[in-house]
Amino acid sequence: MSLWARVNQLPPPVLEQIRYIYGNSFPIEVRHYLAEWIEDRLLNAPSYQHEQDAAYEQEAATFLNQLINELERTAINLPEDNVTGRIRLNESARNFRQLFSHNPSQLYSHLINCLQRERQCIAYPNECVNVQDPEIAEVINGLQELQMLVRVSENDNRNLVKDYEHLQLEIHEITKNKALLENLDNAALREHARTTLAQQERQVNEMVNLITGKRLQLVENFRKTIQLTSQVQEKVLHKYLTNWKINQGFAGNGASGMSASNLDTIQAWCESLAEIIWNTKDQIRLAMKNKQKLNIEEPNLPDFLPQSLVEVTNLLKALITTTFIIEKQPPQVMKTNTRFAATVRLLIGNTLNIRMSNPLVRVSIISEAQAQATQQSNKASEQSCGEIMNNTGNLEYNETTKQLSVSFRNMQLKKIKRAEKKGTESVMDEKFALLFQSSFAVGHGDLVFSVWTISLPVVVIVHGNQEPQSWATITWDNAFADINRVPFHVPDKVSWNLLAEALNTKYRASTGRSMTQENMHFLCEKAFRANLQFPVSDDLTITWSQFCKEPLPDRTFTFWEWFYAAMKVTREHLRGPWNDGSIVGFIHKTKAEDYLLKCPRGTFLLRFSDSELGGITIAWVNESNDGQPQILHIQPFTAKNFAIRLLSDRIRDFEDLYYLYPNKPKKEAFDRYTSPPVPSRNRNYIPSEVRAVLMGPSNNNNSTINSYPNTPNSYNHLQSPDASRDTPSSGYQNSTIMHL
Repeated sequence: MSLWARVNQLPPPVLEQIRYIYGNSFPIEVRHYLAEWIEDRLLNAPSYQHEQDAAYEQEAATFLNQLINELERTAINLPEDNVTGRIRLNESARNFRQLFSHNPSQLYSHLINCLQRERQCIAYPNECVNVQDPEIAEVINGLQELQMLVRVSENDNRNLVKDYEHLQLEIHEITKNKALLENLDNAALREHARTTLAQQERQVNEMVNLITGKRLQLVENFRKTIQLTSQVQEKVLHKYLTNWKINQGFAGNGASGMSASNLDTIQAWCESLAEIIWNTKDQIRLAMKNKQKLNIEEPNLPDFLPQSLVEVTNLLKALITTTFIIEKQPPQVMKTNTRFAATVRLLIGNTLNIRMSNPLVRVSIISEAQAQATQQSNKASEQSCGEIMNNTGNLEYNETTKQLSVSFRNMQLKKIKRAEKKGTESVMDEKFALLFQSSFAVGHGDLVFSVWTISLPVVVIVHGNQEPQSWATITWDNAFADINRVPFHVPDKVSWNLLAEALNTKYRASTGRSMTQENMHFLCEKAFRANLQFPVSDDLTITWSQFCKEPLPDRTFTFWEWFYAAMKVTREHLRGPWNDGSIVGFIHKTKAEDYLLKCPRGTFLLRFSDSELGGITIAWVNESNDGQPQILHIQPFTAKNFAIRLLSDRIRDFEDLYYLYPNKPKKEAFDRYTSPPVPSRNRNYIPSEVRAVLMGPSNNNNSTINSYPNTPNSYNHLQSPDASRDTPSSGYQNSTIMHL
């Protein structure tokens, strides 16, 4: 199936988006009738480093000639009753010859980009546009209407200049005739001349009235264009671009809503707006210039052109300053003397000749107070509170991606100046940001703009043990920051359900699988230190202090520290079993015991320890001395244990474990993650391996709970070193021994 055939199966809003991308200069009918011909030549077209290459220009010229010939041939071969199609194709052939003969690479590169966009839309249709959003069509239709208004204004302005010039000739003729009239002695000739002059003056007055009407219509078109441009620009910048920026914060917590194609679509809209605004600005200046040059007076008529020029310039300023964005945010937890990267992009860089100057971008780090001052004054500050190496770069235009951007790949924060702390504040609560700033001229250098943008907040640390609390600060900020806030204010209290969703998003991004509703309800009860009904109300709120400042009952760590440690050990050591659903993880000890009491001996499940940060314990069903089921808990494993022997290997070692809850054989659940046998490196030595064993009291069958019968059982009465931890009273511990 051809690419075009697959495109036509996409939802209508996506099709409308593709039609808009092709633009008015390339009718969609041409794409339809010449679908296979275009794809044969462009889908695998040779790539060139620069569009200015002679070979590229030759390729483009050849393609244009072949395209025109193919259009004319296709038009002839269309059925006789398809008159509209024939007219459209022949008209397109003439237009292509007229518009692109002097610059065939313009059409050639445009079509290649359009085909690339079609491929993106087929692969990710929901990312090209939100198919449920009717305002997408409003933006596209608005841009198309604006492009038509600009063309009408250009034509009317051009015709008005001709009318002015004709009027000047007529006025000059009247002036000459008046001079002749004064020198005439013959009464009859004088009367005839006077009559002719009066008739000329009436015609000039009619011409003035006609020109005045045309000029007022032109001014009205300017005002209509500015009004509609303002509406469309408001939607593009303050809805779609703002939403994209909001999603950057959510993406910092692991959300997957970010899409390069979304930003490419917004860039296409912004570039169209830039061209519309600039052309309108040029037309207004031309109208003002012609009016002044031709000395046309229009008494009792207000002159709206100066105000229109101010309004359109303000639109241009808002567009340019808002579309200077951070495409790739710097790391939000930033360690000193560690390399980091970031990318900034100017969404209108392909217009207004900006790309020709390669503007310089400077990066500095600023405090929360400096960020507030920058936002309030709308002017980038020269102050900074730290030193960043490799902090300058030039915006460069990429011919392939059509983007004007700069990537800072080797920045490094050398030092930081902190503010004085208040109350219980710590360095992990203090927020900074990177400030990117640049300046450049647009058009032909007659307007210079200074642009700046501030990154998402960052927390600066000097040691890895500061990471957990720093990520608490960033996670809360990313989830609950308002886009129009004063930097970097966040609410002190939020809905638990919103926080739970943020934690779930972060956990899924870190480990590969979401938590269950039961898992999140467990987290809720843990955070609030209470038993709560399921589901919890949206009115239930949690404070910042409960989240990451107040220790859990009888513990030395907070809820966030416990959650972060569980997420870290899962990501680094338990990812496979977690993604398979083999780890329950977030469950109360008592509820785990209730589940297991209904299961046969040897059934087990895995849950995160309440007492050990980053610990995971195995609870399983055994038999007590009287033959009754007994739930036992193995001392929690941590990352240090997994560095010695994997969880799956330990489960394989424990022969008393048979079934993963509820009834899955442990081999089926964990064998794929066990370590393969390691061959001996030297045949002169007997190989050895590390295995895990259980050390505990004998069961009712007088056998030791022990994975290997030759293991000494002289440790039957060892107890947990901490009586408050969630290991059982019977004191089962795990250990490792070396078997030869």
